[in-house]
Amino acid sequence: MTIVDRLRHWLFWPMLWKEFVQMRRDRLTLGLMLGIPSMQLILFGFAIRTEVRHLPTVVLDEARSSESRALVRVMENTRNFDVVGTVGSRAELRDAIESGRARAAVVIPPDYTRQVKRGHTATAQVIVDAADPMSSAAALSGASLAAQVRGLELRARPGQAFVPPLDVRVRPWYNPALRSEAYIVPGLVGVLLSMTLILITSMAITRERERGTLEQLIVTPIGKTSMMLGKIVPFVLVGYIQMTTVLVLGWVLFDVPIRGSLVALYLITFAFMVASLGLGLFVSTVARTQAQAMQLSFMLLMPNILLSGFMFPREAMPAGIRWISYLLPLTYYLRVLRGVLLKGVEVRHLLPDAGILVAMAVVIVTLSVRRFSKTID
Repeated sequence: MTIVDRLRHWLFWPMLWKEFVQMRRDRLTLGLMLGIPSMQLILFGFAIRTEVRHLPTVVLDEARSSESRALVRVMENTRNFDVVGTVGSRAELRDAIESGRARAAVVIPPDYTRQVKRGHTATAQVIVDAADPMSSAAALSGASLAAQVRGLELRARPGQAFVPPLDVRVRPWYNPALRSEAYIVPGLVGVLLSMTLILITSMAITRERERGTLEQLIVTPIGKTSMMLGKIVPFVLVGYIQMTTVLVLGWVLFDVPIRGSLVALYLITFAFMVASLGLGLFVSTVARTQAQAMQLSFMLLMPNILLSGFMFPREAMPAGIRWISYLLPLTYYLRVLRGVLLKGVEVRHLLPDAGILVAMAVVIVTLSVRRFSKTID
């Protein structure tokens, strides 16, 4: 090794030391690099579950006997079903599932008790919202287990003659073929909008600050609200173009149906996009560099993707984690997307989620405007 090569080798260490000193001074970036992975590991380690349990379930008990109530009790003991109420008709049953109040329904026909007492094969039905194939798998296993357990209980009665096995049939609604693409593609609309809008807008103010063009904005007579709206409005148009492209490709390539009102979907999408853009702008007012903005954006995007119900059913998550998912705009938008595209639900069932998205958009944009200060540190 020549003397020049040795000098170059030793000059590497001062540069390395300088980078570590600069990293130590930028405490926010260092904290994000160390803190975000730890927080997300703990959060998602507890949250992500592939086995679905505790499906909210309503009961249509047309037999209204001790035998039918015993079957419901056994099905609830499987822990795959959580009975949240009873309904008096098929119309009420459909309304409960379309509104999102229930993900499954147990239907016990009027002749169930008579068939059990005569020693015939008694039948019951489980209707499940199969827009999520994992929920259908949980309903199938739960129904099969309940039929076996209740059949053994009936055979164990003193003096009971041979009793044929119970027949609990599962009927999937909205996605009878249990196609995963029918579930994933509508969710991709919300995920792609979140990724694009939050990431792009999170760079807006930080890019102006790093380039020095924020000074030019400061001397203008534009108010804070106008400046924020000026950052948001162009990306709303981009979001609508992106959404339309994904819907068309999903329909053409993956045969994803569009059963509901597209007008309602596009109107509700506006509230979701404003909420997402507001989150990106809020990040840009906190971060001082584009690297910090990107790290903070990913900190928001990961819970959106993993806790909103896009990949893993929320029913499989612990109760505490589900409360966190209620704070995510994507949670409500995914229900709207799948309700419109896969279920064709009535507009009145979309109003609660739409109202929450509008409230979130107003709150987030208001916080972003107040957070922003037309000054340079």
